[in-house]
Formats: sequence, structure tokens, C-alpha cells
Amino acid sequence: MWKLLSLIQQQLVWSIPSAMIAGILFGVIVDPSFLKAAIIPLTFLMVYPMMINLQVKEVFSSGDYRVQIVTQLINFAVIPFFDYFVGQWFFHDQPLIALGLLLSALLPTSGMTISWTGFAKGNVSAAIKMTVVGLIAGSIITPFYAQWLMGTVVEIPLTSVFQQILVIVFLPLVLGIITQRILIATVGQNKYNKNLKQKFPAFSTLGVLGVVFVAMALRAKGIVANPWMLVSLLLPLAIVYSGNFLLSTIVGKLFFNRDDAIALVYGTVMRNLSIALAIAMTAFGKEGSEIALIISMAYIIQVQAAAWYVKFTDRIFGKPIEAV
Repeated sequence: MWKLLSLIQQQLVWSIPSAMIAGILFGVIVDPSFLKAAIIPLTFLMVYPMMINLQVKEVFSSGDYRVQIVTQLINFAVIPFFDYFVGQWFFHDQPLIALGLLLSALLPTSGMTISWTGFAKGNVSAAIKMTVVGLIAGSIITPFYAQWLMGTVVEIPLTSVFQQILVIVFLPLVLGIITQRILIATVGQNKYNKNLKQKFPAFSTLGVLGVVFVAMALRAKGIVANPWMLVSLLLPLAIVYSGNFLLSTIVGKLFFNRDDAIALVYGTVMRNLSIALAIAMTAFGKEGSEIALIISMAYIIQVQAAAWYVKFTDRIFGKPIEAV
């Protein structure tokens, strides 16, 4: 079972499209309205396991201040506006799709920020801090940015968004911290790190696939009527991720050492698509499934782009010191 879950997690570039296709087929064959009841449980399954491994105490460790500040400036003063303008250019007549792109931009970093930084032999400690700070800051400011930038064309249910963020971000965060401490106290730090820690992301992936399946099923008839709807999302997503990679690479190359530069790249380019998807599906009612379309497609671009960037990291920033 664990091997299968691990394989699904490692192959998101294929498992996400598979869940999308399955959801569309299901939504065409069966009335999918009953699936709305599964959104909250699947959302909790998606978010809670990722919170268990979150190392909040790392935020209070010293060092990395400069790269942390620059990372969050890029995350909240540059990328949301870049994504907003790309969304307006491509989806000026589809405001819900544009809102989905903005939501993904407002929620930086994920567990994969830490993983990809580690794969590229960057500063993992800095990546952990970026992940925690990005998650908390993004959750707090998302309703305000969404209202400011999109409130004139889309009704932003501020109260609902805040309530859902409390339920799908901060409640799982608190429960995750408690669960982590209980597990470490019960089995010990070494056993937790060796046997348990790597299993939680697999459960989170199941939640992601479930939410994607539901989102596609609820929109199935509209997608079948206009199948190019999904394909049309790929170009703006490619532009967004290419622009983000280019900016963070230039900043990292000019102002930081190799390890910090790699952490900065993955701390700014990777978006917390799971939280964005959860907010879309829980806070926006029947419109949530349309908002979720572009977030679901972003998984495919993000995973593939992050994997390819690892292959070119040594060419861009040089080899790690121990490998020279």
C-alpha cells in the first residue's frame, strides 16, 4: 500500500491528469452533485497530514534573514501582481479563472519547496522557514488581496474566506503541531523521522486527487461542451511559471550564495496549490469548481517545471562545495 501511495505521490504529473479525466467521465455519466458533501473531508485529508511535518520552531532559529526577507518580498510584492496581470490579459472575460490564478499566486511555498530544495542540495533550513512564513502570511493576506484586485468583477465572500482559512489552514496547523508532538513523545524522534514522517505526504496527495476529482466532476458537462477550456489554461500557466523562475533565478544568482539562491527559487516559484484548491472549493460555493480548474492544471506545470529545474541547478548556480 505504501509503495502504491508513494508512487502516486512521486508521479503527480500523471496522477493529477488521471484524477481530472476520471472526474470528468464520472461527472458526465452520473449526477455529481452528491460529491459536494465530500469536499470538506477531502480538504481536511489534503491539508492536515502536511501540517504534521511542518517544523514551526525552525522559524525562530537565527540566520538567513536577508534571503527570507527577499523571498517574501517577491512572494507578496511581485508575484501576485504579475499573475494578476497575466490573468487579466488571458481571462478578462473569465473572472473566476483569473481569480483561481490569483489565489495560487497568493499562497506561496509548500512541502515540495523543502523537498526540491533538498534534491538540489540547497539551504533546506531556509526553505523550511520560507514554507512556514509563506503559509501563515499567505493565509492572512489572501482575502485582502483577492478583494482588492478582483473584488470589482467577482464577489469575494470575505467572511466565508476567513472562516474557511481558519478551518482548513489554522485548525489543521494546530492539530498538526499537537499530533507531531504526541507522536515524537510516543515513538521517539528517530523513529518518527525514519518510519512516520515520510508517510504523511502520501495521505495529503490522496486528498489532492480527491478534491481534483470532485472539482472536475462538478464541471464535467461544461468541460465536455468546451474541451479546449483546459488546454487554454496551459499557456498562461507556462508564462507565469517561466517568469517566476526567471526572476528568482536572476535575483538568486546576483545576490546570494548557491545554497540560499536555490532555497529562494523554490521558496518563490512553488505555490501552495493544495491550500488554494481548498479555499476555492470551500469558500466560493458553486463557483468554486470553476475557480479550481486552473489551480488543478497548475499542479501539472509546477511539478514538471520543478523537476526539470533540479536537472539544471548545477549549471546555473555551480556544483555544491562537497561535489567540487
